[in-house]
Amino acid sequence: MVVALDGTVLVVAQPSLQRDLAASLTQVQWTSTGYMVAVAALLVVAGRLGDRYGHRRMLFAGVLGFAAASAGIALAPAIGWVIGLRVLQGVFGALLQPATLALLRLAYPADRLGTAIAVRTGAIGVAGAAGPVVGGVVVAELGWRTVFVLQVPIAVLIAALTIAVRTPRPQGSVRTRLDLTGAALLTVVLALGVHTLAGVPGHGWTAGPTLLGFLAVAGLSAVFAAHERRAAHPIVPAAVARSLPVTASMLLLLAVTSGVFGALFAVTFVLQQGHGLGPLAAGVRLLPVTVVMVLGAPVAAAAVRRHGPRRTAVAGTALAALGVACVARLGPDGSWTATGAAFALVGAGFAAVMVTATGTVVGDAPARYAGVVGGLKQTVMNIGPSLGIAVAAGVTAVEAPATGSTLGSTLPVMAGLVVLGLLPASLLPAGPAPRPTAQPAAEAGDA
Repeated sequence: MVVALDGTVLVVAQPSLQRDLAASLTQVQWTSTGYMVAVAALLVVAGRLGDRYGHRRMLFAGVLGFAAASAGIALAPAIGWVIGLRVLQGVFGALLQPATLALLRLAYPADRLGTAIAVRTGAIGVAGAAGPVVGGVVVAELGWRTVFVLQVPIAVLIAALTIAVRTPRPQGSVRTRLDLTGAALLTVVLALGVHTLAGVPGHGWTAGPTLLGFLAVAGLSAVFAAHERRAAHPIVPAAVARSLPVTASMLLLLAVTSGVFGALFAVTFVLQQGHGLGPLAAGVRLLPVTVVMVLGAPVAAAAVRRHGPRRTAVAGTALAALGVACVARLGPDGSWTATGAAFALVGAGFAAVMVTATGTVVGDAPARYAGVVGGLKQTVMNIGPSLGIAVAAGVTAVEAPATGSTLGSTLPVMAGLVVLGLLPASLLPAGPAPRPTAQPAAEAGDA
C-alpha cells in the first residue's frame, strides 16, 4: 500500500518539484523511470532472497530502506539527488513487495488466502485513489517535500508490525546457493526491457534506441534461458517455471494490465491535453475504476471459492474488455453516468482478474518458493502497464497526424489486448485450489 501511495502521490508532486529544483522535463520523468526500472529489475531476485533468508527480514529491510530513501528525497538539494534516491527507493521497494505476498501465502490456508489477497488488492486500490487527493492537498499546503516526509512514519510502523508478527516456515525449505550469474542476467534483462518500453512513447517503436533495446533484450533472454537450464539452483525453480497455472496467471495479468493501463493512459491524456483538465479532475473522472475495484475484490474472492479460478478469470477478463470497449464507444465526451458505468465495468473485471490470478500464482507454487512467485507476479504488474502505455502511445502517434483524432482506434486496440487474456484465463484450474499441507506450528518465524 505504501508503494502504491508513493507512486500516485509523486505524479501530483512532480510539477512543484520541477519548479523548486529547476529541473528539466526529462529529469523529472527519470524520478519515475529510475524507480520503475530498479524495482522491476530486482523483484524476482528479491523474492528468491526472501525464500532463502526469510521474508520478514526482506520486508523489514525493505520498508526501513524505503523510509530512509524517502527522508533523503525530502532533504535533497538538487534533482540529481532525487533521481538517485528514487532508484535506491526502487531497490528497497523490490525487497518488500514479494515479501508481502509470500507472508500471506505462509500465514493463510487455501480457504482463507483469497480473502487475504482481496484485502491486499483493495488496500492497493484505496492507495491509488487516495494518492492524487492526498498529494494535491499536501503539495498545495505544505510543499512537495512533505509528501516524502509523511512516508517515513508509515514505513516505520510497518517495520514495527513486521517484527511483531510471526509466520510459519514452509515445510521442506532448504537454503540453496544463490545463482549469482542467473540473478545478474535476469536483472539486466528486466532493467533493459522496462527501460526500453518506458522510452517508446518518446522515441517510437521503430526508432534506433527502441529496436536496439529489444534486440539486446532478446539476446540476453536467450542467454539467461540457456543458463537456467544448466544451473543447479536456477533463479526460477523448475517447479515454478513448469507450472501451467502459474504461467497462465502471469500471461493473464500481462494481457489485462497492458490493456487496462494503456486505456487509462490514453483517456487521461485526452482529458488533460484535449479537455484541459488537471490531474485531480481527470482522476475523479476515472474514480469508478478504483471504487469498484476496491468493492469488487472481496466479491471476486467469494466467486473464486464458489466457481473456481477459471470461470472467475474468464468473467473478469470479459468484463474488463467490455468496459474498455464501452469507453471507446462513448469517448471521453460521453456523459458522466455512461462513462462512469463503463469505467465501473473495467474496475469490476480488473478486480476479478487481480484476485484470481494473484491467488492462483501464490497458492499453486510450493510454499518454499512463495517469494520467487511473488516476485514474478509483481514483475508482470510492472511490465504490463509499461507495455500497454507503449502500445497506446504508438497507436496514437501513428493515427493523430493523419486523422486529427487523439484516440482513434487506440481504445479498441487496448480492448483487444484485454481479450487476449481469455486464452490464459481458460487454462486456469476449473475448481478451487486444493488446501495445502498445514504448516508445523512449532516452526514459527524466519530462519
